[in-house]
Amino acid sequence: MELLVVLAILGLLMSLVGPQVLNQLGGAKTKTAGIQIKDLEQALEMYKLDVGRFPSTSEGLESLVKKPGNASGWNGPYLKSDVPLDPWNREYNYKYPGEHAEVDIFSYGANGSPGGEGEDADVGNWK
Repeated sequence: MELLVVLAILGLLMSLVGPQVLNQLGGAKTKTAGIQIKDLEQALEMYKLDVGRFPSTSEGLESLVKKPGNASGWNGPYLKSDVPLDPWNREYNYKYPGEHAEVDIFSYGANGSPGGEGEDADVGNWK
């Protein structure tokens, strides 16, 4: 009987605490994407200092680890490893010139398409 009461109390606690824990786990991916984007932005600034310009959209973020053909002054790699994937295992999007900032680095979030709310919201260097 006492065991049933203890199990009922544990079940009640899990039903109250469980959703809060899951919400925190979901927000962690968005925060991770924001941190990775800031790191990529810093690497792009180092690239610009050496080359005198940001990589073109077609050169993309790969130019941070592999020298583009026309990048005189390139002194990379500017990242310790390959360009990371976003927390949802997709490549980050890169545009130069950007629409929101000088360069745009962004992820479309969990749904992989523009817009959305919560985990589906876009994460970019302009937010």
